[in-house]
Amino acid sequence: MRIFLVLILVVAGCNIVNAQSIQKAVNDAYVVSRMVDKYHIQPRPLDDERSEAIFNELMQELDVQRIFFSQDDVKNLSAYRLQLDDQIKGKKSDFLQLLVTTYKQRLLQADTMLDNICKTPFNFTLKEKYTVAEDTTYPTGIPAMHVKMYKLLKMTVLAGILEYNELAYPTKQPTKRLVDSLEPSLRKKANVTIKRSVKRILQSPLGIEFMIGNMYCQALAVTYDPHTAYFSSDAKEDFESHLGKKPLEYGLTFSKDEDGHAQIDYLKPGSSAYQSGRLNKGDKVQSIQWEKKEPIDVADAEVEEIERTLAASGGNTVNITVKKADGTTKQVALHKERVEEQEDEEEDKVKSYILQGDRKVGYISLPAFYSDWEGTLGINGCANDVAKEIIKLKKENIEGLMIDLRYNGGGSLQEAVELSGIFIDAGPVAQLKYKAVPKPETLKDAVRGTIYDGPLLLLVNGFSASASEMVAAVMQDYHRALIVGSPTYGKATAQIVLPMDTTINLENFNGKTVASSYIKLTTSRLFRINGTTAQAHGVQPDISLPDLTDAVPEREVNEKYALPATTIDPNKYYKPLAPLPVAAADAVAKKEMAASPYFNYVQRYIEYTKTAGAKKDISLFIDEAWQRKKAKEQQVESLKEPKDDKPIYKVVKPATQKQHEHDNELDGEWKENLLNDAYVKIAYQVLGTMKQ
Repeated sequence: MRIFLVLILVVAGCNIVNAQSIQKAVNDAYVVSRMVDKYHIQPRPLDDERSEAIFNELMQELDVQRIFFSQDDVKNLSAYRLQLDDQIKGKKSDFLQLLVTTYKQRLLQADTMLDNICKTPFNFTLKEKYTVAEDTTYPTGIPAMHVKMYKLLKMTVLAGILEYNELAYPTKQPTKRLVDSLEPSLRKKANVTIKRSVKRILQSPLGIEFMIGNMYCQALAVTYDPHTAYFSSDAKEDFESHLGKKPLEYGLTFSKDEDGHAQIDYLKPGSSAYQSGRLNKGDKVQSIQWEKKEPIDVADAEVEEIERTLAASGGNTVNITVKKADGTTKQVALHKERVEEQEDEEEDKVKSYILQGDRKVGYISLPAFYSDWEGTLGINGCANDVAKEIIKLKKENIEGLMIDLRYNGGGSLQEAVELSGIFIDAGPVAQLKYKAVPKPETLKDAVRGTIYDGPLLLLVNGFSASASEMVAAVMQDYHRALIVGSPTYGKATAQIVLPMDTTINLENFNGKTVASSYIKLTTSRLFRINGTTAQAHGVQPDISLPDLTDAVPEREVNEKYALPATTIDPNKYYKPLAPLPVAAADAVAKKEMAASPYFNYVQRYIEYTKTAGAKKDISLFIDEAWQRKKAKEQQVESLKEPKDDKPIYKVVKPATQKQHEHDNELDGEWKENLLNDAYVKIAYQVLGTMKQ
């Protein structure tokens, strides 16, 4: 009787926690909608159109392959497709309750179904196909769900067989003997891997209700614009870590062992993993267990799976079980914390080199606009790091400077302002437009003078976004630098992370409030000083170079909920310099491109991807699958990136550059890349058209 009473209390406690998670999501969704109305630069109405968008986002996120929900499930849930706006405004939980119950039930069924499917060997001599229709629709019922899961598992095992065969017998078709020897272990591996992904959801650190509640609020936020987002507390920490703030971390990284499974590769000094004293390089992780949850078996998991599991939202404390080199096992409790960087790990995120040929050109790579979170008067920000590198390069008497902003996704706007100020005299650099203020705010470089006033070129591509676009636009508007590459991403909005509180005053908000959840809101638009914007269509380069990123465009304009571009009056106080020799520079670039095997390859690759991405039925018959694989390999081989063995400069480090123990290996990689980078080569030649 006593045991029975304890069980009742445990179940009741779980139900209360689950109900609390759903109610929190309901309340937070309401607050998200209110905060958007109050603070967003262009709030979209919470209506039937928004409701349908939220529904579609959530269903896609929960079931990417359309494998768990049946068509009847979707029909039942679709009763709320146009009612989620009313659910949110009325703080109702009917939809979320139904969604959680249905999803949990289907995951549990899938868990059992996987075992049943994998009891029987797969027959790859059957002429079966996984069709586009199956791939793009929900199964009609449980039997159809079984068939779809069977085909996905079979496709996974078939891919494994073909991959092994490619390594062992690259010119021969897989034999029956090879298939029969590989199939059992690959079937078991596929079963375990997919079951683990299901269990990772069911054993989510704070419960599946919390996870789905988070996704509900995230789906609502993202439908206002691509950069408005809902954050749990640890998701906020992760976001801020990309802007330069020290992240919360366990302090361990993983590598593959000889069997491809994950093992501990590195323990970060000062971290929880390091201080435990019980972990070592080479330990193999056996299981991961969140508080009050069942352990998740990860004994044969690959690195990506382990990392994905440990990154679960709400998981700041975890027990991991490892197998030591002597075969013993140990369980270690870890918690996330901020770890002070060691000197060799705090090597400048900015890197500089000298390209030395018929002229001496400085090269600086800036991967992100990280900020001075510690409040040390700018000494830890990226603008200051760039300034330090420029001073080193100037001592080498460089005749031009190249700043590489390719793949720079942006970050701190203030750092972008300060970086712009390195190259121009004091003056306006951009304009910010807020919702409640009629007149735009002018962002200014307030410091007289420049650190570098010689020939300047910026390299950009489709992944140069936000702050990097702003710098490119400023340099272009002032005629201060040539912009070379492909059009930038097209994000010209600014966001602020706020705690979930509708009473906040943006004018005096200091960003230090601690909360259980947050919202990143688009509160302003960024305009160029000439009144135009990079929003949606990006900064158009002065000299266009085709880029592999153009093959599958992932720019702002391709986003479903992107805000449209608008214009305002130009700033009348900015004074551009004399125009740059764009025509002469473009002629040099075109000549170099015409003679470059690499750019010929880029054009062919872009054409190839236009047709290669189309969905097609996938054969599960091994003969056809092998033939398809060989045909694709031939296509890819014909598109193989050419080797350029004609370096036009040497790559050296500035003589004053600080050296670290692991510099030699990293330097080797950087120098090799810079020697063979077709874009850097053209930029080097283009800089020759600009006068000192």
